[in-house]
Amino acid sequence: MCDLAKFRFLNLPGLDEASLRSLFPTFVPMKTLVVYCIDPRVSGIPKAVAEHFGDEIYPGEVILDESGNKVGATTTLFAVANAGGRAIGALQSVSTMQYLFNFKNVVVVHHSFCGATSFTPEGLIEAFKKEEGVDISSAYDRESLSIADYEKSLKYDVALLRSNTGVPKHLNLYGFFYNIDSGELVEVVRDIPSPNPT
Repeated sequence: MCDLAKFRFLNLPGLDEASLRSLFPTFVPMKTLVVYCIDPRVSGIPKAVAEHFGDEIYPGEVILDESGNKVGATTTLFAVANAGGRAIGALQSVSTMQYLFNFKNVVVVHHSFCGATSFTPEGLIEAFKKEEGVDISSAYDRESLSIADYEKSLKYDVALLRSNTGVPKHLNLYGFFYNIDSGELVEVVRDIPSPNPT
């Protein structure tokens, strides 16, 4: 077994947590984090969001140092995929990536004919009781288990982000709907904080 500790940033000589944190935005100039579904039919969502904003780079290129080591990237947009593209599944990623990269936007995207529109929270909970013999009714936020109405789910997810203590209040939050057949991206929710909060 190789020495895996040598691959930790904090084990590099002369670097501590504060200095590393200040370096991360120079490695990748991240501006936006996109939360979307794991459905393979929607792999175009990050690029569509980048094009919508117009000043984003995605997917970008990997930057190599003189020894050929991967030391950064030119992308300005990071993608987080989870079931249904729900905000609840991305909260920890938003907090961690904000800590490292100090980005400015979080975009939640739900898409047409998502698998999360094919069941209800009650149906999922009952299926687990019957098929797995377990009660998951208190394991998850019920409103985040499925999508019954795209506009309501996007508003819910943006509100969930805004109310979470791990999501800095200065972040711009958006909710978009993506048509998997046409590639059309439609803004449904925009939550931009006031530049001078009182």
